[in-house]
Amino acid sequence: MIASWLIRPGCIETREIPIPTPSSGEVLVKVQAALTCGTDLKAYLRGHPLIPMPGVFGHEFSGIIAETGKGVRNFKPGDEVMAVHSAPCLACGYCKKKLYHLCERIMHTKVLGAFAEYILLPAPVVKQNLFLKPKSLGFTEAAFLEPLSCVVHGMKDLTIKPGDSILIIGTGPIALLHCALAKAKGARVLMNGRNREKLDFAKKFGADAVAPVQELVQATDSFTGGMGFDYVVECTGQVEIWEHAPDYVRRGGTVVLFGGCKSGTTVTYDTGRLHYDEITLKGTFHFTPQDVKKAYLLLKDKLELSSLISGNFPLHDLSAVMEKLARGEGIKYAIVP
Repeated sequence: MIASWLIRPGCIETREIPIPTPSSGEVLVKVQAALTCGTDLKAYLRGHPLIPMPGVFGHEFSGIIAETGKGVRNFKPGDEVMAVHSAPCLACGYCKKKLYHLCERIMHTKVLGAFAEYILLPAPVVKQNLFLKPKSLGFTEAAFLEPLSCVVHGMKDLTIKPGDSILIIGTGPIALLHCALAKAKGARVLMNGRNREKLDFAKKFGADAVAPVQELVQATDSFTGGMGFDYVVECTGQVEIWEHAPDYVRRGGTVVLFGGCKSGTTVTYDTGRLHYDEITLKGTFHFTPQDVKKAYLLLKDKLELSSLISGNFPLHDLSAVMEKLARGEGIKYAIVP
């Protein structure tokens, strides 16, 4: 089979490797669509601790089952499926506390390699996080299951009510997915970013208002009547923006720190603001099987995300696609083997 290998930052090779054979409980999927994401781009530009190099990469996908291992009962060859790339072990201390997203093994047992003709899913994924794709859902839209699961997890503890105000900092695909879920809950959304074209897209996608960086203070006052936002969601992963995110939330509000900063970096906050204004800072990471199920149902119910796809490309164009993303062109691309 043909697979894309990330050799080192800035270098992708297309290689021919053997098609894997599924062992007990495993499923081999013929990839029909794989989506680019911010993590892939980070790895391409400067490397990533969770994406070994050289090696296969890509983790947002959907496809058709080509072969099943012994013991697989709920799926068969020919089934159209959608999945995420990880599942908890169910045995470690965190899993026993039902903190499945913090499973001690989840990042060590995840599967990469969606930018290929086939991907082999391990038994825990097959048991917990593999779903039959609804016929009404295209393969490209079905591949949103993984990023949408992350966003569902980050928002699930928020008591968002119709009319609540939410500031989303960032205009990338994750920020736009937050916008989609917030609007589905009836919230009023303002999106903030640097790229004017992406801000215009965010407005067309459903944001109630948008504001470039230099206008955010005035936009906050205008949008919230001077009170500040009920929720602020940080989606850039930049230390400076993490530090300033609480500036825009009201007293008693919540700041969701979704964007991952570089490990080892630190931020500083005004302790008086956090204490006397009772501000909640919420970190968020990965997802649970329950989050994946919720994301699956949202996609099944036709949460409209197709406009986030900026184009379809074959495997051998993956390097060119990454360069487009590096230049800020497009939102998300589908790689179709």
